[in-house]
Amino acid sequence: MNAIEAHVNYCLQLNPALTPMDRVYLINRVRNLVGDATQSIPAQADPLDNLDALVAGAVENGAVDDLGPAKQILEAELMALGTPTPSEANAKFWDEYQTSPKAATDWFFQLSRANNYIQTRAIAKNIGYTTPTEYGNLEITINLSKPEKDPKAIAAAAHAAKSGYPACQLCMENEGYAGRLDYPARANHRIIRFGLAGKTWGFQYSPYAYFNEHAIFLDAVHEPMHINAQTFTNLLDLTTMFPHYMVGSNADLPIVGGSMLAHEHYQGGRHDFAMAKASIQKAITIPGFDDVEAGIVHWPMSVIRLTSSDRTTLAQAAEHVRATWADYSDESVSVKAHAEDGTPHHTITPIARRVGDAYQLDLVLRDNQTSAQYPDGIFHPHQDVQHIKKENIGLIEVMGLAILPARLLTELAEVQKYLLDEPNHIADMHKPWADELKATQTWTADTAQAQLRQEVGKVFARVLEDAGVFKQNDEGLAAFDRFIAAL
Repeated sequence: MNAIEAHVNYCLQLNPALTPMDRVYLINRVRNLVGDATQSIPAQADPLDNLDALVAGAVENGAVDDLGPAKQILEAELMALGTPTPSEANAKFWDEYQTSPKAATDWFFQLSRANNYIQTRAIAKNIGYTTPTEYGNLEITINLSKPEKDPKAIAAAAHAAKSGYPACQLCMENEGYAGRLDYPARANHRIIRFGLAGKTWGFQYSPYAYFNEHAIFLDAVHEPMHINAQTFTNLLDLTTMFPHYMVGSNADLPIVGGSMLAHEHYQGGRHDFAMAKASIQKAITIPGFDDVEAGIVHWPMSVIRLTSSDRTTLAQAAEHVRATWADYSDESVSVKAHAEDGTPHHTITPIARRVGDAYQLDLVLRDNQTSAQYPDGIFHPHQDVQHIKKENIGLIEVMGLAILPARLLTELAEVQKYLLDEPNHIADMHKPWADELKATQTWTADTAQAQLRQEVGKVFARVLEDAGVFKQNDEGLAAFDRFIAAL
């Protein structure tokens, strides 16, 4: 059996709608994509290894350019041959949903892995571990999964015609889109449709998942993100639809928001984040919402947790907190609701989950001010920790999972050499931190890597403390109490 025949067999296995009658058709489609010369390539046992062999053969015989994006486009096109059409995928998902919501997501998640939309091999490259802190075990990930930019592809893309289609990577128009040198391949991408608040929404998985079953829920309309009363209702409706998933939203302002503010969307999945496990450090009461259990969470950021079996009342209580926060200022702790021209500084990062039969919302207070002392953001990682993390603190990191840049893989290796007094090329930005570590700890070759990883985790805890509007000290907790009194 050759690689083409093996891939066709895999396509027939992936999509039950395909039958042996489709075999010749599929062989011809694969040959068209990879070139006839690829017939001589022997089959590989693993479907993804077989896919690699077909792509390598296509490059060798000139069927595709030897550019990263061009090869990814071919990979997606080959996998699309065995991926159910959008209508087939939606029909199968909602048929499985009749058994249970989990059965439906299990099927869709497995499909998204099997057809290589979720980049399982790339995700496996990430470095991940936990660090114990006073707030619980924070999770640290050095993100190595996203492909590095291909200099040849960058040069080629610079001369390619510009396109505004799709409008962004979260639009429905990505489904089946071939991709281009400056835009990811999406031929094997599928989106499940559903109704939310009278509008059409989509459900998909993240191709470079940061946690288990990392899902994205997206508005069919390309419009900016916003946090308002409807947001809380939507999040709670989604946890009703998918009770085994947590669902949250990035904040809707620059600096404190995520990286995709142009398109309304939420993120969810099956993962127990450290913040969800954090305890209540102080019970509070929200006037007018006696049937909503409320408390301040022991967490480096400023979090109010609301719990109730009545999701309508819960959403109303959350909106009361959001609306109060939107206009609340306490300049004694640098909290200011609006700029001089009225531009808002305050918003919320909300997270919804089920706790048994009850519903729970964590509301993380955010303030996006800058100052002369903190030009990147008063409540943003401060300069002394930006050697580890300088990017925005979005939803996932708010919940206690650090997504650290790939540069740290090599940079931390040099820091480790420095700590062991070995020849090194430590970056200047890491040296003050490394000097402090060298002065306060004993470093040996046997323990240095584990020690250094834990120290990175401690820096991430500090990053989250920087992002907290009310600090975990006497002054900050007293200021938090004043905000609670204003509710």
